[in-house]
Amino acid sequence: MLLIALIGVLLSASIGPTMAAAPLASTSPVFAAAQDAWSPPTTVYIPQTGHTIDGVFLDVWRAWSGAASFGYPITEEFEAGGHVVQYYEYARFEYWPNAPEGNVVNFGDIGADLLGLLTEDAADVNEADEGPATPQADQADVAKQVARAAKPLEPDEVDTDTENRRFVSATGHTVQFGFKQFWEESGEEDYLGYPLTEEYVADGTTFQIFERGQLRWEPGSKVRMVPVGTELAERYGLDTSPVPQGNVPTYSEELFTPPPTPTPATSGRTQPQPDPTAEKWIEVDLSTQYMIAWQGNVRVQESYVSTGKPGFETPAGTYQILVKKPVEDMEGVIGGEYYNVPEVPDVLYFTNVGHAFHGTYWHSNFGTPMSHGCVNLPTDVADWLYSWAPIGTRVEIHE
Repeated sequence: MLLIALIGVLLSASIGPTMAAAPLASTSPVFAAAQDAWSPPTTVYIPQTGHTIDGVFLDVWRAWSGAASFGYPITEEFEAGGHVVQYYEYARFEYWPNAPEGNVVNFGDIGADLLGLLTEDAADVNEADEGPATPQADQADVAKQVARAAKPLEPDEVDTDTENRRFVSATGHTVQFGFKQFWEESGEEDYLGYPLTEEYVADGTTFQIFERGQLRWEPGSKVRMVPVGTELAERYGLDTSPVPQGNVPTYSEELFTPPPTPTPATSGRTQPQPDPTAEKWIEVDLSTQYMIAWQGNVRVQESYVSTGKPGFETPAGTYQILVKKPVEDMEGVIGGEYYNVPEVPDVLYFTNVGHAFHGTYWHSNFGTPMSHGCVNLPTDVADWLYSWAPIGTRVEIHE
């Protein structure tokens, strides 16, 4: 199995929206705190399969190009063989916390596991099955081909390496033509491991098994990966049922892009003091995911926020604070998604259908839409806003 060092594997995301933030005072302690507090999510939800990816598994999945290399997760994490594992369409991740030098994530030998199962199938073949063509007979024939292909080559069978053919002494097998090109271009043993069989043909398709996967090729098409992770999950009877998303953000590389640095509007100047008799009002810019609390025309507080994610957009318009609750259990179904968040702090409702400002302890990815329509605030900002804004405070939300 391949050990992947986690040091230095995190990618710097090169995509994400370019946000034109409102000019801010360079001396703003709130802005500085918002920048310092930002961190990417440690767990994401994959809607294509209804599963999550968490922690170091997420780090490695992203570092190796995600779904392009491993497919999507098809199980949640669970314990097997003394390790925490998770199955993906084309891989199995294994967590080895005591591995040397911090190499805690292994790619499981799913190709070797598949070969073991196919070899068992071959051992179960009865000569009596060699009769009329049936699905069972076809399966038995494939099992026999795999068993023959798995035998290492004898020394007198090994030819000199050429541009299109290469002998791999580590396992005693060859790779050739399109399979050789795919294996070499994808990282050789670092990704797929060494070949465990020669090529074999089943139903007009050419296959070859490697330690951590299987390749296939049909005439007129490109070499492709076989979803061995999915096949093993089915054979093992693993639970692949989707799980509720809850408050876990939907995966996007934009989640890993830090909020933009606003352009300072002042330099070396003292911030004006607010008129204590001036109107208090709150501005939320949906395009920049930024909130400013104003007193008259003076900023008194500002912070990145998280408004509604796609499908749950926070409505633009003019509102006012209607109800304030120091703590609230939030539960319900919006747009078919169930949510249950206990003890949400410093809740300030500004619509009659549940939209509110509130403290957010379950993520710190402010600057990115994350909510089901509310305005998520850092807990310290929410605490300040709750004390500062009375019922009736004007709220302006705009793009």
